[in-house]
Amino acid sequence: MKNLPFSVFKRADRPCYSVSFKNEATGEYYPAISTRQKTEAEAIKTAFAWLRDGIPKKQKLLKVQDLTLKDITRKIKTKAEAEILLEGMKKMGWIKSYVLIESLPAQDFTLYLSDFWNWEKSPYIREKQRKNHGIHKRHCKLQGQAVKKYWRPFFNGRFLGEITATDIDNFINHIGSLPLSAGRKNGVIMAGTKPLRWAFSKGKIETDPTRGHLLFTGDKKERSILSPTAAASIFRVEWPDERAKLANMLAAVTGMRLGEILALRFQDLGPDCLYVRSSWGEVDGLKLPKNNKPRTVELPFPDLINKLIKQVEQNPWGVSPDSFIFWTEYKAGVPMQGKLFINGLREALIKIGFSKSEAEKYVFHGWRHFYTTYLMGKLEKKLLKSQTGHLTDSMLYHYGEHQTESDRKIIQATAINTFGGLLPSGAIRAEDAVQCG
Repeated sequence: MKNLPFSVFKRADRPCYSVSFKNEATGEYYPAISTRQKTEAEAIKTAFAWLRDGIPKKQKLLKVQDLTLKDITRKIKTKAEAEILLEGMKKMGWIKSYVLIESLPAQDFTLYLSDFWNWEKSPYIREKQRKNHGIHKRHCKLQGQAVKKYWRPFFNGRFLGEITATDIDNFINHIGSLPLSAGRKNGVIMAGTKPLRWAFSKGKIETDPTRGHLLFTGDKKERSILSPTAAASIFRVEWPDERAKLANMLAAVTGMRLGEILALRFQDLGPDCLYVRSSWGEVDGLKLPKNNKPRTVELPFPDLINKLIKQVEQNPWGVSPDSFIFWTEYKAGVPMQGKLFINGLREALIKIGFSKSEAEKYVFHGWRHFYTTYLMGKLEKKLLKSQTGHLTDSMLYHYGEHQTESDRKIIQATAINTFGGLLPSGAIRAEDAVQCG
């Protein structure tokens, strides 16, 4: 049959007739489609129905005119040609983004996250080190664990370049449903959002899917600090390990971090001060102190200095400038475990009358809060920050915001002096009435 807008034919190796529709613009025929009909008449009838109603394709109809688009895609031979077509669709608003095979965005997303936190492989870590920005192995290890536990199951099989803001929003909602603290949730989220932001800044992906998302808030657990009376009491009782007692005393009067005390070596002892040049971590070993800033901590207590000297002289591995003050008898070149300091503190608290549950509220880092709280207002902020190593007033305030018993008495006395005259005389204690004037 001539002058039809299609050609119906049967291949020798096929039981059914096929149809090739004609491209009216070029006169060429599109690739053949089986009509699933075994007679030519039925095949022609089916071809006319398709021309009128559309070709059935996976529960939808494809118009014959649309075969032009399919023909165009079949003729794409290079990656550059595919990109031209995709860019055109993007400009027209039909797609938001696309991922080309063997391109940077085509990386496996969770593998990219794992490599990002890999201490040996990460270009991000190398960049931080080149620019002298602080980053430690322990932090990277913990973030890598968060990727493995939370991000990988949620995003398994996805490409870096196809992650959208909606995906991140769904992940944040998922993390929000888990029984984690607000701080832990935010840490898990940052394990993936920081690599995404870095990928965007380096041109690896076209958009930043992390923008505009809010993290979780929650009341932070307040750090418990001792009163000076309780602190004095625990240093008068016997401890199971004198090194733990000495370390806690040192923390109380200097505000030094656990890692900084563990890292102290013989060469760091001055006549009336300590040179805080390093910090110790189980993963990182010796590293610079937090914020990468060494400092001198004043220690105007000769007896304490002598105790530190005697302590390092007992080092079973010998005494040299590099010898650790808080050595361990189990291995040369490493300090004792910090958990022994905490265990010793809690045992001493129980000895002076604390219950076990109350003693467990206190941690070694609490001495840093103790030191800052009781010196706040007695030292200028500049001087206090030089001792604690804090860079900002806000962080200094965070450590020194604890209310002490003396603070309460000052507040009470000031309130009585200011407002006492407003109330009937019986509303205040007789001993305070004199202050009201």
